[in-house]
Amino acid sequence: MKYVDEFRDGVLARQLSRAIASAMEPGRTYRLMEFCGGHTHAIHRYGIQDLLPAQVELIHGPGCPVCVLPMARVDHAIELAKRPEVILCTYADMMRVPGSPQDKAAQSLLGAKAAGADVRMVYSSADAVRLARENPNREVVFFAIGFETTTPPTAIAILQAATLGLANFTVFCNHVLTPAAMQAILESDDVHIDGFVGPAHVSTVIGSDAYAFVPQRYHRPVVIAGFEPLDVMQAIYMLVRQLNNGECVVENEFTRAVTPAGNVKACALMQQVFEVRNRFEWRGLGWLPASGLKIRAAYAQFDAEVRFPLVDHAWADNRACECAAVLRGRTKPRDCKLFGTVCTPQTPVGPCMVSSEGACAAHFTYGRFRDVRVTAE
Repeated sequence: MKYVDEFRDGVLARQLSRAIASAMEPGRTYRLMEFCGGHTHAIHRYGIQDLLPAQVELIHGPGCPVCVLPMARVDHAIELAKRPEVILCTYADMMRVPGSPQDKAAQSLLGAKAAGADVRMVYSSADAVRLARENPNREVVFFAIGFETTTPPTAIAILQAATLGLANFTVFCNHVLTPAAMQAILESDDVHIDGFVGPAHVSTVIGSDAYAFVPQRYHRPVVIAGFEPLDVMQAIYMLVRQLNNGECVVENEFTRAVTPAGNVKACALMQQVFEVRNRFEWRGLGWLPASGLKIRAAYAQFDAEVRFPLVDHAWADNRACECAAVLRGRTKPRDCKLFGTVCTPQTPVGPCMVSSEGACAAHFTYGRFRDVRVTAE
């Protein structure tokens, strides 16, 4: 049965490829940004770009939450981890993201762990709550990151800690908002975007209506897509058709999971526990207004930034690393001088090579850059 499904998918992929090619208008280019890092990996894993005509250019966006976190916030997490009373918990990708070069012995959370800090990888926010219950004499800090997808579980963890009366549990909140980043991209002079392949998981939470401002204010179409290769190709075809017809609306290819309003209960949880910050810093995009979340005053006892006052430092990113430009869609990973040489998944210089959703990791893992180099030679 597996081979029948693969054959069927292959037939459909060829049909979509031909349909997209037939829809091309002579002399026109279609610059489409896949906002989500999961889409970037699907594109490279399945060679979707190879199935598209040269007129369609896929541009990688800032859809990797690990990648867009600025160095200062990584430094704050390392600073928290080095406190002897703290157990710092976070997701696996954050363990190897480089912080500032000032502390060579602990330039990442993994380095801090090697130097003696109690840093633990968790699979969910519930794991962090469990650690707080099991270690009542330690301060357990959950280093929370992510877009709207991972925000509701963090809210649940805080509510659970409140119910359990956990006085030793706090959250270092770094949750950010997808629409604000899309707006920043559209208002940037760095790159021109004709349309967006909208994120899948985020959209299951916030719904398709959350992107209505993109066509209304910026006159760009959005098509929300699932993660399967056929989903992405269908979304590209839908975008091309909109552009050819002079249309500009939000369409939902991922109807099996995304609704106009999204997950109402999840959104209510976020609203209950979090409020929007006045501004938040994004790697590659700078300080964006109303783009991040903070814990409401009603739950301040679970806010690590309240319990452990942190001092901001302004360190510049590695000048040779192009992660910031990649996140803005201004350049491709293979254009970075460090890519595939100094910077690899084993020895990452920037977060786009660290994260499982990073564009540089996708280019390297699936070997697409090797074809370009062979051709050039």
